[in-house]
Amino acid sequence: MLSFDPSQWLGRTQEVHDSLSTNLIQRIAATFDTPAPAPGQELPWLWHWCFFIDPVDTAELGPDGHPALGDFMPPAHGRNRMWAGGRLEFHAPLWVGGNATRKTRIADISEKHGKTGTLLFVTLVHEYWQDDRLCIREEQDIVYREPTPPKLGTGEWVPEGQWQATIDPTPVLLFRYSALTFNAHRIHVDKPYVTEVEGYPDLVVHGPLTATLSLAAFVRANPLARVQRFAFRGLRPLIAPEAFQVAGRQTGSGTAELWASNSSGLCQHAEVHFD
Repeated sequence: MLSFDPSQWLGRTQEVHDSLSTNLIQRIAATFDTPAPAPGQELPWLWHWCFFIDPVDTAELGPDGHPALGDFMPPAHGRNRMWAGGRLEFHAPLWVGGNATRKTRIADISEKHGKTGTLLFVTLVHEYWQDDRLCIREEQDIVYREPTPPKLGTGEWVPEGQWQATIDPTPVLLFRYSALTFNAHRIHVDKPYVTEVEGYPDLVVHGPLTATLSLAAFVRANPLARVQRFAFRGLRPLIAPEAFQVAGRQTGSGTAELWASNSSGLCQHAEVHFD
């Protein structure tokens, strides 16, 4: 039973302005061991997640490191937060060095009952604008679950990929991505917290980090592809420091299936449409 009236939160909007600065882009590139794009070049796929962060004072953070709820996001107090997945449409590139704006709207709030307890789903719609044109439209699924043991069982069968890369999720990589996204969620960097409070066996790999690495592996294997749409969803948490694989295969003309997996099976699944 929700402790708040969803109608008071649906439709709320937020606008964040940012500069796609070369300083931060160089740090992203260093984290991913890849050359940094120069001013005027296109921002690589999904790097926009490192921008448009609404900074919150440390005193306003909750015990898990996330901003305390009840300001823009609904008051799902006492629940653990997860970024469950999302759907993105790429209409035009974002250009490095330029100013841009993210416009956000709370599009849906619903409560469902799963094997691990009650789940609160909040869907955000983001629009990213630069030079008066819509560049990216994104639907982001945030899930707040009751503080029950996380689902860590064996995942789904892993298909055979046409390309694959192995990722070593070291604490340094997780810390760097948390820093790039100004994300203080303690499950990614605080081992005593994540094991003793939220019940995971070790640090949790960020869902958006996994998606970024998965799409980057697709681009390396298909360098001429222009991504039009990308959708991903988490199946199970990826737990550090176990290595995992990002892989994929083309499923048709202009479509591909991507996934991340470890020794226990699939952990994240994605689909990409491209020209």
